[in-house]
Amino acid sequence: MTHAVQGHNIAGIEIEVEVRLFNSLQPYAPDGAGPHMITLPAGGTVADVADALAIPRKDIYLAFCNGHNVVRRTEEQNIEVIWDRPLENGDIVALSGPAPFSIGYGAPIV
Repeated sequence: MTHAVQGHNIAGIEIEVEVRLFNSLQPYAPDGAGPHMITLPAGGTVADVADALAIPRKDIYLAFCNGHNVVRRTEEQNIEVIWDRPLENGDIVALSGPAPFSIGYGAPIV
């Protein structure tokens, strides 16, 4: 796990984030449907959320933090998650596998 201290978080403090899983990622939910609260060390990142839930990073196609997109386009026009995006206490992280009719299913970019 990466632990870059961010914002009001200081070393040794834990943060709690709400995680919502969609589409093909729902089976990784620790306790069935619905939002899940997980605890991370201060400075936890989107990558730490995926690791905590044992979700293979290659299976995550969409990521949002507090409703804001946490993906970027590469020079090859592929989409990649910004794994090192630091999180704050109370953040809501939403992760999804490929959505129907998306590039994850081989649909062209329009």
